[in-house]
Amino acid sequence: VARISEAINQGLTAEAAVSQVQNGNRARLGQVSDAYLRERLLDLEDLSMRLLRHLSPEAKAAKPNLPDDTILIARAMGPAELLDYDRSKLRGVLLEEGSSSSHVAIVARALGIPVVGHCVGALSRIDPRDPLILDGDRGQVFIRPGEDVAAGFQRSIELRTLRKGLYREIRSLPSVTLDGVPITLQINAGLVIEMPQLQEVNADGVGLYRTEIPFMVAAGYPDLATQTELYRNVLDGADGKPVTFRTLDVGGDKPLPSFAVPPEENPALGWRALRIGLDRPAMLRIQLRALIAAAAGRELKLMFPLVAEVAELDRARQRLAREMDRAHALSIAPASLKTGVMIEVPALLWQLDALLHDIDFVSVGSNDLMQYLFAADRNNGRVNNRYDALSPPLLNALAWTNGKCRAARVPLSVCGDMASRPLDAMALVGLGIESLSMPAQAIGPVKTMVRSVEVRRIAPYLEQAMKSRDHSLRGKLRAFAQDHSILLEDNLG
Repeated sequence: VARISEAINQGLTAEAAVSQVQNGNRARLGQVSDAYLRERLLDLEDLSMRLLRHLSPEAKAAKPNLPDDTILIARAMGPAELLDYDRSKLRGVLLEEGSSSSHVAIVARALGIPVVGHCVGALSRIDPRDPLILDGDRGQVFIRPGEDVAAGFQRSIELRTLRKGLYREIRSLPSVTLDGVPITLQINAGLVIEMPQLQEVNADGVGLYRTEIPFMVAAGYPDLATQTELYRNVLDGADGKPVTFRTLDVGGDKPLPSFAVPPEENPALGWRALRIGLDRPAMLRIQLRALIAAAAGRELKLMFPLVAEVAELDRARQRLAREMDRAHALSIAPASLKTGVMIEVPALLWQLDALLHDIDFVSVGSNDLMQYLFAADRNNGRVNNRYDALSPPLLNALAWTNGKCRAARVPLSVCGDMASRPLDAMALVGLGIESLSMPAQAIGPVKTMVRSVEVRRIAPYLEQAMKSRDHSLRGKLRAFAQDHSILLEDNLG
């Protein structure tokens, strides 16, 4: 504040003063060797951007005017910021910080926008209006590409268009393996504008509706009436297909403009998701009340995130029971209520026997489960690619969880990034997991894989492979797919 005041006294505008001071912070902290202190630069970047938005309210209100075929480059970005840009002109996002499993990347993929993260030095090496090729599938960026590179990617785009045609042809066909095992394919969503995709790809329902995204976009905290209307519109858009609503999962790398979370040394392990809802019961109560009212006369599926122990779930269910009693008294109760949990915290795996006794379904959030299982921050580019989803530890954890759920006759699904990648989804099917939820654009590739695989062949192979000491089974599973004519995206066409 003192530096900003000094700059203003020297004749700079307030906006210029904020920018100058932040540039100085960036220069100093960028040279610090301590990783924790370097990461505080992101906090200062966020603070300076918020100051600039307050100082220039007209800039906040107006959406940036993008040229056609824009690739947006930024140091870091939140999921809500992405929605400020015209999606009809935005072709990709390149971030110096963050990763492919960060929440802004998840939202971008849901909107069909490729993202490449942890591209250090991008802003200093790329000039405005430079031609770029961004490959979100492989995490590559080509700056001022030559004609041969551009031609190669043009061929890749044509092949992708061909694949989309193949996916449209199987849209109405059932998602069943060659040996007759039905696999439920659902979409992940977080905005009402995504709901038409449910019918476009002929998915079985919405396996994960992220309720926090509208909160992150709104300037103020949505009241009961606003939330009720939103959830009612989502259910109307589903047109009778099931929708699983996840209660607020904020905190960590998902801040709310209207709700301040104190700075934390490790936000991923801090005050977030259900922990906030239990500590701020009014927030949870209002959301539960809105969801119940929106579903009056229809089925309501509720899922609580980041449950670390059954005692937390019990507290949440007590609040839900009180809201249901109120709804029955007012004759606005749902026709049926199903409650479930996200399995993301490994500690909950050792309470599955107690957990499965009282819930209707389980959904695995593979991104967070892998983050906590391997103690590797999903937003830290130095470690987030160190461990693979197709590693024996994670696959064994999923197999054990699925076995417990089957014994208790509790449906299990996977709604993290694993489910959206055909090779990873093939492994999940081989583990006996029969429900997957993913971005809408992944339905076609995953269904193509499902209709070309035999569970009776891959299950025993995977069971033996999981006993290995390998870092990852990805190479072995890809070879298995090739040997057994299983259709993945890279062997189509």
